[in-house]
Amino acid sequence: MPDFPVVPGRPCAVAATLELVGDRWSLLIAREIMFGNRRFSQIARNTGAPRDRLAARLKSLVAEGILEKREYQATRFEYHLTESGRELLPLLVSLLAWGDRWAVAEPPMILEHHGHRVRPTTVCGDCGEPIDSGGLHWTPNTPGWSMAGPEA
Repeated sequence: MPDFPVVPGRPCAVAATLELVGDRWSLLIAREIMFGNRRFSQIARNTGAPRDRLAARLKSLVAEGILEKREYQATRFEYHLTESGRELLPLLVSLLAWGDRWAVAEPPMILEHHGHRVRPTTVCGDCGEPIDSGGLHWTPNTPGWSMAGPEA
């Protein structure tokens, strides 16, 4: 596992995650690999990413342990999601649902689960209740930080 990214501002797993996969191309690459498009040419075609930027991003996702590169012919490679890469699925499903509601007039892709449209929700793994802002309590876990920011 690579070292965790150091990001400026509040110490936060959201910021660290965005440092790893927060650019447009990273999540589109993960989407394409989840769809079974594992070769560079397929990923380039389906993401629209410039080839040089795609090559650099694939290299960094491999270095970060999100993808692994596997040779399928001499000097030809495919990309596969690692365990951490596969765990991006709920994030992508949530982004898709948010985009269907707020970013497009008509969903360009339909996602179904056992024959019905997916409506993702986040639930607490302990009690099973849906997570919303009403039941959350945030506690800073980094010395020198409060909810208002860095302590003087």
